[in-house]
Amino acid sequence: MNNFYPLQLKADFERLFNQFKFNGFKGIIEAILFVSSEPVSLKKLKSFFALKEEEIARIISLLNEEYEKSKRAFRIQQVVNGYQLFTLPEYSDYLNKFYQEKKRKRLSPAALEVLAIIAYNQPITKQEIEKIRGVDSTHTINILLEKKLIKIAGRAKKPGAPFLYSLTNEFLRYFGLNSFEDLPKKEEIENFLILHEGYGGNKNSPES
Repeated sequence: MNNFYPLQLKADFERLFNQFKFNGFKGIIEAILFVSSEPVSLKKLKSFFALKEEEIARIISLLNEEYEKSKRAFRIQQVVNGYQLFTLPEYSDYLNKFYQEKKRKRLSPAALEVLAIIAYNQPITKQEIEKIRGVDSTHTINILLEKKLIKIAGRAKKPGAPFLYSLTNEFLRYFGLNSFEDLPKKEEIENFLILHEGYGGNKNSPES
């Protein structure tokens, strides 16, 4: 009986140590899977810390147990090339609706072109914008005004006193900029705006 307590204490200590060790690594594994757009292999996960593959698999299992208990909307799934975070099927309708709405709100390449022109020529008139683009820009300018990405900044001192347009603080918020000083270089701004809207450099889209 006297030998039981030291053995029990040792077992309890090892259990608590392993629990602490796993808790320390759970957040790291979760963060890696969260930011990765592709499956992460066990080999890749092993490269971050000295753990055996079965220990990593156990940590992933513990994470999924926590997600299930707290009714989280996602799980870690094993796929061909490793592990990846997936949302549960019951949320698919909501996610599809979200992405459809997001897609509808995406700015057209024509709107991005006008924004790029205004960014480095503001304040600028509609006629000057159209001279640069070579096409009528009335509809595009109206869309940008509705979205509050541009504003009327006064009138030009020329015949007809046409409106002058400039960018707004909403433009900065929309594109994740702190100030107009953070704008990319003039020759880079159009690509910056296009990539932000998810066109991947493809400007072939209906005007809006």
